[in-house]
Amino acid sequence: MNLLKSTGTFGFYTIISRLLGYLRDILIAIFLGTGLLADAFFIAFRIPNTFRRLFSEGTFNAAFVPSYASEMVKSKKQSNIFANDIFNLLLLSLLSLILVIQLFMPTFVSLIAPGFVGDIEKMEIAISLTRITFPFLLFICLASFFAAILNSHNKFAAASGAPIILNIVLVLILLFSTSLGDQLVYYLSYGVSIAGLLQLLFLYKFVSSHYSLKFNFKIKINKKVKNFFKKLLPSIFSSGVTQINILVGTIIASFQASAVSYLYYADRIYQINLAIAGIAIGVVVLPQLSKYVKTKQKNKISLIQNKALELSLFLSLPASIALIIGSEQIISSLFGYGSFSKTSVLNSSLALYYFAFGLPAFALIKVFSSFFFANHNTKTPFYISLISVILNIFLSIYFFNDFGFIIIPIATTISSWFNGLLLFVFLKNKNLFSFNQTFLPNFVKIVFASIIMGFMFQFLLNFFGNELAFDQKAKSLYLILSAFLGLSFYLLVCYFIKAFKMSDIKLKY
Repeated sequence: MNLLKSTGTFGFYTIISRLLGYLRDILIAIFLGTGLLADAFFIAFRIPNTFRRLFSEGTFNAAFVPSYASEMVKSKKQSNIFANDIFNLLLLSLLSLILVIQLFMPTFVSLIAPGFVGDIEKMEIAISLTRITFPFLLFICLASFFAAILNSHNKFAAASGAPIILNIVLVLILLFSTSLGDQLVYYLSYGVSIAGLLQLLFLYKFVSSHYSLKFNFKIKINKKVKNFFKKLLPSIFSSGVTQINILVGTIIASFQASAVSYLYYADRIYQINLAIAGIAIGVVVLPQLSKYVKTKQKNKISLIQNKALELSLFLSLPASIALIIGSEQIISSLFGYGSFSKTSVLNSSLALYYFAFGLPAFALIKVFSSFFFANHNTKTPFYISLISVILNIFLSIYFFNDFGFIIIPIATTISSWFNGLLLFVFLKNKNLFSFNQTFLPNFVKIVFASIIMGFMFQFLLNFFGNELAFDQKAKSLYLILSAFLGLSFYLLVCYFIKAFKMSDIKLKY
């Protein structure tokens, strides 16, 4: 396996998906803004989408891949039997969960958005929309199961490309938004569930050459299945802690008008980098790392861990600096049109500014967690993540009255750095990770290049200041140009100071 090539494949399709996602969100911002309908839709979309992120962005992988890889070492037949046992139990569990929640949807939405309870209209719309979007949970979780099998076979393209379907469907609906009026949010909600089904069918086509699906409702809960589900909840919680913190933030933000929308738009911006710097790397290294742990190849384990960490910082540090410097211009250029007011820009950019400080931590959590998961250790990251979430909740609630919604990204960032540092400490104490001789010099070079890039990006934003102003129509083009020039400058600096080596592209791990 080539780490950079595999990460590049995963990252390419992820970038395409995220860019279409930005187009989707730009159109939503234009036609919905940050008002009542926007808040109701984002709650309805947030719930199943959070589960999508929890299951599909490496968390289901974390529990499934090490166990499935162990069965693959034995035989294809054994791995297929194990996978079918998991699939059938997962299917029944999800159907039961969806049925129960559909029956008690008003109560469920009031728990997710308690701030809506006092607004009858907003609450009723949110309940109706969530009923429509919730089947997405079933489809996307099963799709994530298929994706995990493909990832186990080092097939990353289809799994990372599947989310593109959701954005295509929603963009197509939004293109007809002018004729839909207030019904737009309902069409979008139906689009979410339909897209989930299409993703499931798409991935099944690719996974069928590696896995023979057999429906069997006589569930066999053997020792292997028990061990898997025993690891599933901790791995979902620990690997998806960033998404859990964001969901917690959404719940608390529902008490302030438009705050849910502000956080949603800010969250969308840094997700593209997180998807590559954290999720992609964590997903890509886990299958190979699990096999090296199984065969006790210590030198290869150390090499892949250090390169994964190095690559994560190489991608996340400059992005963090760029988002801190240009948060307002970025939000304005991407979403500042139509119903998206200047106040919405200022509040969303403020949220993005504080989220940006936590971006490297968000990425490191994904990478460090994969090191634990490869060693079949899900308990340690689970307990650390639990403490992190409790810290986030405490800070958000305690300071909410003083700071309003802005405490949520601050609390998320603080708790995430706390989480990442604790993961690192425990990895060192359990002798599951150690730095090699090249890491520290390369890290210093990455930090230096990132700082230099920051000065360059600030210069570009000042140079194009008039073109990036709130009321300019072509501002997104100047933002793209500034980002491209800033990225090119960063890569050039990295190349000359040898923070990045061409030999790494060809190196197999």
